[in-house]
Amino acid sequence: MPHLSIDRQAAERVTAVLAQLTEHLGNKVSTNPSVCEAHSHGEALELARLPAGVVFAETTDDVATVLALCHSAYVPVVAFGAGTSVEGHVTPPEHAVSIDLSRMTAVLQVNAADMDCRVQAGLTRQELNVRLRDTGLFFPVDPGGEATLGGMCATRASGTAAVHYGTMKENVLGLTVVMANGEVIKTGGRVRKSSTGYDLTSLFVGSEGTLGIITEVQLRLHGIPEQLSAAICQFENLEDAVRTAVEVIQAGVPIARVELMDDVQMAASIRYSGLEELRPITTLFFEFSGAPASVREQVDVTEMLTRENNGLGFAWADTPDERTRLWKARHNAFWAVKALYPGARIVTTDCIVPISRLADLIVGVKADIQESGLEAAILGHVGDGNFHTLIITEDSAAGHAKAMDLDRRIVARALELDGSCSGEHGVGVGKLEFLAQEHGEPSLRVMRTLKVALDPRNILNPGKLLPEGLAYIG
Repeated sequence: MPHLSIDRQAAERVTAVLAQLTEHLGNKVSTNPSVCEAHSHGEALELARLPAGVVFAETTDDVATVLALCHSAYVPVVAFGAGTSVEGHVTPPEHAVSIDLSRMTAVLQVNAADMDCRVQAGLTRQELNVRLRDTGLFFPVDPGGEATLGGMCATRASGTAAVHYGTMKENVLGLTVVMANGEVIKTGGRVRKSSTGYDLTSLFVGSEGTLGIITEVQLRLHGIPEQLSAAICQFENLEDAVRTAVEVIQAGVPIARVELMDDVQMAASIRYSGLEELRPITTLFFEFSGAPASVREQVDVTEMLTRENNGLGFAWADTPDERTRLWKARHNAFWAVKALYPGARIVTTDCIVPISRLADLIVGVKADIQESGLEAAILGHVGDGNFHTLIITEDSAAGHAKAMDLDRRIVARALELDGSCSGEHGVGVGKLEFLAQEHGEPSLRVMRTLKVALDPRNILNPGKLLPEGLAYIG
């Protein structure tokens, strides 16, 4: 059959490329089955495929070598950081090479006076903040897991602090990117604004490794706040909690974080994270930062709004250990649900709407969950209109199909309310089916044109981010 011949040719090409890469890069290249298995998938989305080999890059030149050879042989390449993506971003296609950037962890430059730094793409945000601790500065974008900064750029990550500090889009000043053919370019710079040329930095931030591979990142840093205070407030009614979060933002409170966990999520987190002092009802997590007087003002306004919306009172967490405990519980939400339902399949999704529509969306989603007959937990960054649903279903094809039906209903609600199918997870393969509805075919044609211009052989993370269309000629 012709397709068998094509598969055989592809296998021969990648075998030849791996031999060449071993000549150039030595033991940085591995075809060990356990290494390949570790690079076959990310988190959450149960899609896995073994790469033909893995290259552990240590420099931009290493990445350029890989791409130049793969480009000449039409071999697909997928960048891999920490493997924490949840929509199948790092799952390779057949006969592909995975480039692991996790050894690229250098802090190349810290400019404390200008509040910026340059790092290699494999450094995690947690490790960066450890290395910055003596400067009085920190990097605030916090998606939760041990994500690499290059991966956070590729998926345009945000997280719990985005309501105050913005997403990666607002905090990346420039990049070093290796193009599909191995050419290295630099975008942006150290200045806070520029009116010259196309904004290539923004083009690559959020491109999910489909246009180039990011190897260095110039980041905007922020001063460590003089004071941090955290509190939680519980609500008998989900809609009261959502309304409170929206009104806090509309009142102009410069809150650092405001997170919601519904009753299902709280039941799981109480058990998993030892929050026995709390009830399994909808809960808002708040964090306030700034000068003491500013923090006091933020707290007063927020506390007043919780009372007006039937909140059950603030529980304070002013010590670093207690704040860490609360936010660790929030970040461990997925694992808490998984632990509470052993043997179940957890399908995670996210969507986002303008904050004025958030109450309509979450109340509607709760009704959809009840109608579906499934259980699901709701949590999210309600300060910017983004939330997640962890759908709990039996671990079977039929169970997964029911979960995906519910997922589609959730996304449909968000799109009807002028929202997006993803506020931070990205597209990967998990959200591909919604792109035409959200963006329209004319916009997708423009995106495909960019893809073809920068990656004419379609070797960079093929099949991700963009639904297939006429522009694919790889």
